Parts: sequence; C-alpha cells; structure tokens
Amino acid sequence: MTSPSSFVHLHVHTEYSLLDGAIRISQLLDKARALNMEAVAITDHGNIFGAVEFFTKCPDKGVKPVLGCEVYVASGHRKDRAMPQDGSPNAHHLILLAMNQEGYKNLCRLVTLAHLEGFYYHPRVDMELLRQYHSGLIALSACLKGRIPYLLNTNRSEQQRWRRGPLPPSLTGTASTSKSRPICSLSRRP
Repeated sequence: MTSPSSFVHLHVHTEYSLLDGAIRISQLLDKARALNMEAVAITDHGNIFGAVEFFTKCPDKGVKPVLGCEVYVASGHRKDRAMPQDGSPNAHHLILLAMNQEGYKNLCRLVTLAHLEGFYYHPRVDMELLRQYHSGLIALSACLKGRIPYLLNTNRSEQQRWRRGPLPPSLTGTASTSKSRPICSLSRRP
C-alpha cells in the first residue's frame, strides 16, 4: 500500500445536493481510497442528510470522514423575507466543517434553525446564529457565490457588510466619522 495523499477535498457535493451534486457517497469513498486520500469532506447545500451514510461507510473504506455543510448566510436577518434593496443576493454561501463533536452538534443546530426560521428560497442562517453556534466549526469562503468572491467580483465597498450600517472607524482605518475609507483597496492605482 502506498502512503496517504496529503490532499483532502473539503468542498464536495454529493447526491444530497439537489441539482448540484451527482456523486454517491460510496463512489466518493471508492475514489478517495483509489487516490490514497486519508480523508474527504462532504459539504452539501443547506443540509447534512448524508451524514449517517457517510459516517457508516467511511471506516469500511479506510477514509476519515469530515462532515460539513455549505450553508446560506442571509444578507440581513434570517427571518427577513425580502430581497435586499441594493440588488445583492438574499444569501451568500459559506462552508462550515465540524472539527469535533461540539462542532457537529452546532452544525446540526445551524442547519435545523436555517430550515425552521430562515427559509426563504434556501435554508438560511445569519450572523447572529453563527456567533451563537460557532464553537467547533471551521469556516471556509465557499465558491463564487460566497461573500468574499461576491464583493471582489462586484466591486462592492467594505461598507456593505452582512450587518447593516457602516463599519466602525476602528475597522476602516480612520478616526473621523466623515468619509471613511477601507483598510485596503483592490482597485488599480492611478
């Protein structure tokens, strides 16, 4: 047997991501094993429906399971049922990975509350829930529909954030309350 690969997929959609994932969990684990990967993550859209199947099949394949979810983060409050007035999406993607048992429990809470309290086109969480249930979780910036790529691709200012209102002066690099400027600018210099 060859040595394990150091590469681990941390953003994989399975058959449980409707209209986005196609691979079945058993096929994913077979491929990970064939590539000598010691671990693989599943991060289905807005759900963790494949968790039980994933955890029961991983030991048989000799692959460590990493459970996650690609959650939708509401632009404002999760219970708001209106599109943002500035034309931005009503939610952005964020990958959450469980590091331990506490992270798994928090991921379950977040996904459940997203469906029960935040459902508007997608099961959505918000920054309030993420602050409350963040322990044991690792967050990744997701795909092109994540908040960071969205801001980079649309040239949105740092002032337009998940929470409403301008950034505090301590985060903008200015002490005055007049025009604040971002800490760094990604635009070309003249």
